[in-house]
Amino acid sequence: MTFYSLQNLSKSYQNKPALSQFSLELRQGEFISIVGESGSGKSTLLRIMAGLEVQDEGEVWLNGTQILNPKKKLVAGYDEIKLIHQDYHLYPNSTVEENIARPLLHYDKAYTKARVETLLKQFGLVDFRDRFPRQLSGGQQQKVAIATALVIEPEVLLLDEPFSSLDTIQKHQLISELGDLLQVIETTVVFVTHDLDDALRLTDQVLILQKGKVIQKGNSRELCESPKSRYVARLFSPINLIPDRMNSFLRPNDVRLRSKGGLLGHVVDSRYLVHYNSLRIKLKNGGEIWEVDDPSRKYQITDRVYLQWDEEKVMVLKS
Repeated sequence: MTFYSLQNLSKSYQNKPALSQFSLELRQGEFISIVGESGSGKSTLLRIMAGLEVQDEGEVWLNGTQILNPKKKLVAGYDEIKLIHQDYHLYPNSTVEENIARPLLHYDKAYTKARVETLLKQFGLVDFRDRFPRQLSGGQQQKVAIATALVIEPEVLLLDEPFSSLDTIQKHQLISELGDLLQVIETTVVFVTHDLDDALRLTDQVLILQKGKVIQKGNSRELCESPKSRYVARLFSPINLIPDRMNSFLRPNDVRLRSKGGLLGHVVDSRYLVHYNSLRIKLKNGGEIWEVDDPSRKYQITDRVYLQWDEEKVMVLKS
């Protein structure tokens, strides 16, 4: 049953479309990631979803109640929907505990104490409760920001690239911890990012947004193995155009390296990566440069090599 419904949302700025006929239906407790490059309409979409931005067309509904935009509501926004940005928006002169408790200033004191204690434990912040934001790492500050948003138990959590300012190790750890926690509390979550890897670490359901339009939606396997466009295919890896075959492409890991038979080329560059060497191979036919994975780490720069593949791995992408 649909819990959170976005119906034909459109928004333009100075006659330039930021969002075009966007629709999405989410069940209660569902996770989804929205991936798109800068300027694809991600942040605009989240602000409309939260009732903080006026759309030109379309409607937003939460559990049977229409979410009104600032033109129709005196005080913009809803406690049921919380939007988290990459900027933490913490009070610098308040402790971790005080920041988390702030949205509950007018609530029963016993409830506030119990609720804050629960979140401190869930986010691993008990030992940091008396610290100020400046005394925390970026990952810890983001935990406090998310805990603060969750303290009033919202029904929907919107994450607007909240991990982009963190280093890789902090980011991966926080995404893993947050994913486990949100599954437990059954909050509906929409996570937007430009980084597909981040999206797939939080949820397997992904929607691809480009220039304000949905171009594909599905799980990671569907998007990787059956992309509908070159843009979607390139989100997962580089793609190699097969000579003399229009719109036919191969991924680097779908190409086999052989000492004879196949498409001839020679290695012009080799980079050591964790699980394989990434080779750049210049084809004799046409001079195109292919990127190919070498898991055996056998081939060196200047080596002559033949390229083979299984036909079912070929992706036909017209756009």
